[in-house]
Amino acid sequence: MLGEDTLPPAIRASDEDREKAIDQLRHGIVGGRLSNDTFLRRVDIALRAQSMDELAAVLEDLPEPARPSDFLVRTVAWCSDLAGRFRRARATSRVQRLALPRGDRVFLIGRCPDCDLSLANMTVSWRHAELRLRGPDWVLVDLDSTNGTHVNGWRAGTGFPVRPGDWVRFGTARFRIVD
Repeated sequence: MLGEDTLPPAIRASDEDREKAIDQLRHGIVGGRLSNDTFLRRVDIALRAQSMDELAAVLEDLPEPARPSDFLVRTVAWCSDLAGRFRRARATSRVQRLALPRGDRVFLIGRCPDCDLSLANMTVSWRHAELRLRGPDWVLVDLDSTNGTHVNGWRAGTGFPVRPGDWVRFGTARFRIVD
């Protein structure tokens, strides 16, 4: 059995620890968590506290105050997210619509004036891609274009099924498929 003289002494509270506790009490009264009487009584206890346990007891029902750096980090993250949402919304509003053709003929897309969808965009090849009806579905086929044909971010290659709501890109020209 251990004697009382072998127990470690309680950790003594420093003046800096007391100041931190009093500062947290100030946040408590400003935030409406403490009444004026409670605040004064706890400041008195904090000033007389001999150990860290006594200081902890004064603050046990108060939340940790938010550090200014936490607020700054949250604010910057919120602004970054807002900027990204704004860019996406702006890009979405500028996307042209591409209606699926009627009938079963092949629909040619490119810079050539003879194409069914002629695009005046230098990143689009002369004969870039075509829409073909395969069974009940429309399939977008890349015609070995220089800058590629993409459906929802995936390369179309020799054939990629498309339906209303899909995003398609020919070079840098972007479209949304509609019915």
